[in-house]
Amino acid sequence: MWGYPEPIERLMEQFMRLPGIGPKTAARLAFHCMSMSKETIEEFSKALLDIKERLVECQICCNITEFSPCPVCRDERRDRSVLCVVQDAKDVVAMERTHEFHGLYHVLQGAISPMDGIGPNDLRIRELLTRLAGTDDSVEEVILATNPTVEGEATAMYLSKLLRPFELKVTRIARGLPVGGDLEYADEVTLAKALEGRRSL
Repeated sequence: MWGYPEPIERLMEQFMRLPGIGPKTAARLAFHCMSMSKETIEEFSKALLDIKERLVECQICCNITEFSPCPVCRDERRDRSVLCVVQDAKDVVAMERTHEFHGLYHVLQGAISPMDGIGPNDLRIRELLTRLAGTDDSVEEVILATNPTVEGEATAMYLSKLLRPFELKVTRIARGLPVGGDLEYADEVTLAKALEGRRSL
């Protein structure tokens, strides 16, 4: 039985490593790449390499950035008394789109998920505790803005227990966000309302 040429098969296999990409979509993308110019393909491959070679983790907030500390941590105009804890770098972008939050961030780089083999030690929780226990004594409130999923809720509850000894105001974003949704897909109004309605844990 005739199949795709080997280079197309290999490219399809690479596309299928991406979330939500099945065989049919992978084939469509691979054939689209064949119609692209060599220069465009080179730009595409360079962009892929750049995200591994040029991006680093911020030494303060663990966000993904080109330079460490990241622009948010360097910005002296930010409110340093409020720290918003989010799961991923894309959640920082979602929060910034609301224009409602002016504090600092801490990025966990994921959520506790035993089914996926992700425990507390796999996240940037130690860095958060070190940050709060260290010289950064200006923080008065920590907002737990993990996603409203089972994993996000479990992570928020775990963090709320760890943060009790710090005698900080610990809040959780309100239920303006749909359960099972991700911050990156929420609109600005919904996120703004969720921030306004945060509650103590």
